[in-house]
Amino acid sequence: MANSDERRTGWTSILAVIAAASLVFETITGLAIAYAPFHAAVEWSVIVHTAIGVLTLLPICWYYAVHWQDYRRYAMSHVVLLGYVGLAALLVCTVSGVVVTWQGLFGVATALAWRRVHLVSTLALLPTGVAHVVLVYLRVLRAGEGAAAKRFAGWTAGYTAAALVVVVGLSAAYSGTEYVNEFPEDYAYPYGEDRPFAPSLAETTTGGAFDSRSLAGSESCGTSGCHEQIVAEWKPSAHRYAAMDSAFQEIQRVMAEQNGAESTRYCGGCHDPISLFSGAKRLFTDNLTSQQGYQEGISCLSCHSVRETDLKGNANYVIQQPSEYLWQWSEGPAARLGRDFLIRTYPKEHGELSKSMFKAPEYCAACHKQFIDQEINRVGWVQLQNQYDNWAASHWNHEGDATKTVECRECHMPLVDSTDPASGDANEYNRAPDDGKHRSHRFLAANNMMPAVLQLEGWEEHVEMTNAWLRGEHRIPEIADKWREGPLVTVALDTPPQAEAGSEIPIRVVLTSNKVGHDYPTGPLDIIQSWVELRVTDAAGAVVFTSGTRDERHFIEPGSFLFKVEPVDEYGALIDRHNLWEMVGVRYRRALFPGYSDTAEYVVSCASGLAAPPQPGAAPDDPRTEEFVVSAPTVDTYTITAILHYRKVDQFLLNFLYGEDSGLTAPVVELARATSTVDIVAAEM
Repeated sequence: MANSDERRTGWTSILAVIAAASLVFETITGLAIAYAPFHAAVEWSVIVHTAIGVLTLLPICWYYAVHWQDYRRYAMSHVVLLGYVGLAALLVCTVSGVVVTWQGLFGVATALAWRRVHLVSTLALLPTGVAHVVLVYLRVLRAGEGAAAKRFAGWTAGYTAAALVVVVGLSAAYSGTEYVNEFPEDYAYPYGEDRPFAPSLAETTTGGAFDSRSLAGSESCGTSGCHEQIVAEWKPSAHRYAAMDSAFQEIQRVMAEQNGAESTRYCGGCHDPISLFSGAKRLFTDNLTSQQGYQEGISCLSCHSVRETDLKGNANYVIQQPSEYLWQWSEGPAARLGRDFLIRTYPKEHGELSKSMFKAPEYCAACHKQFIDQEINRVGWVQLQNQYDNWAASHWNHEGDATKTVECRECHMPLVDSTDPASGDANEYNRAPDDGKHRSHRFLAANNMMPAVLQLEGWEEHVEMTNAWLRGEHRIPEIADKWREGPLVTVALDTPPQAEAGSEIPIRVVLTSNKVGHDYPTGPLDIIQSWVELRVTDAAGAVVFTSGTRDERHFIEPGSFLFKVEPVDEYGALIDRHNLWEMVGVRYRRALFPGYSDTAEYVVSCASGLAAPPQPGAAPDDPRTEEFVVSAPTVDTYTITAILHYRKVDQFLLNFLYGEDSGLTAPVVELARATSTVDIVAAEM
């Protein structure tokens, strides 16, 4: 590079200084983005890195074009070769940077492949470019012409340092929301300061409180084409309304009145984690719920921030406060653009919200397994709902063989067609990164009542899908070869083909758990009801016998065959207001284990003949008018229909919670039915 001062891209060239300073800054910030811990300064580096890259894109391209023109006639040497290799790496880095920037601004995600190409080309450029410049610089110094080169190095370092100071200054000026991770001053610790969330087993990684804002903001996950589908699915789901469920709110109020506000923390880990971890489960808090917790229940972040779970249940998990991106909770269009751009182009921390542990049934067990112990009922340990152990011990679980096992997510989070950035998964045995599907966040199960009561967004579709799910009509292609067809629980009738008039007909209704992954029914069985309605009619359509009907007040006929649990308190009194904090045992329990059957048995009497007409002249109340005579019997046919019904909440509890005058009743779903006929033949004389 002799006489380099005379060349357009030599040591004295302003264009050379701009290009060099830009490349040095871009390299430093690029490496920080790739390898430094998540921090506001690194986020600002992403923004300034992108801005300088865009602003200097044309000058740098022009510089290298001119530089090549200036030196292209030089004989090949190790210095020239390093320059060409560095130039090739720079071109790849530039193109990939433009693509990543475009995807970050206008796409829904940046492609991992392009981000890796951008990083690898930077790592290739670093040694070749530095070696090229250093070798030339040393050659110039040996030639005694180093003054211009030193000025070049000084200006380059100065401009680079100035840009880095800008990044540090921006970070100091705004580093995101200042969370207040402190319990309220009047927060009580009835179980000791080392167990601030007891009697819930949930814990934070810090052992202290989390600002409620840090776990809320689920709506923001659906902006700018990101997780719009998933947020729409979540809005009417049981996870979303877990805290605003009006039945839950009323039961929580009663619990607080009886045992103190702090006792409701037992419920908070599963129903209302935002309020629990922010310290809202305390005296003088409206609804014992923070505003964010009430609206979001189990929010996106409260679920995706769990880092450890335990099979004990009762919300036995450890949650980590998620890191916040700049402008994460801001509403303005410019702020949202900045936030979304950062998440797309710098997804390192956002990716931490997706863990393989979320796929495991053990993750679900933290909340879908419940017990009470002496801390709650003052007596001793009692198992409550327990979906996990039911499943683990059932024929659906073939440990170590995913091709035969049906897990929680496969049923309750089935794959749906997706344009979501979360679509595709290479870590599941039957999926691919480009399968164009994501797991539904509706968490379809059995509550077809509360979305309608609360009038949540999309509740009509959600309730319709829930009813179809309960009827066993929801087909899941990914497990179609190992899941069964038909209703969740099948109904079969065992009746004789005929019976004599005047005799009794034995009827057996056989109920078999067909494709339920745990007990049927499951959940809080003290309030859930599933029962058999049996109806027998004669050939004329007249009702001969009924069982399991409901009266005008929506109560089920006493003596009906019923799947239910009847818990009792320490005095033997029935727990009928979901006051489980008083429960010490059960006096009645009936449910179906997966793959098992149960039988409801009935005996129906056949008519023995026709009533004789009143004798002439007999008084209307003559006893002879009520006598039956055996006349020539006629052959009849009885039609027997057995229906399995389900409803989420029994009527007594609804009347207690909302008042009998509310007119509120839980919708009843027919899960399955069976019909048979019995011919009634003349009795042998």
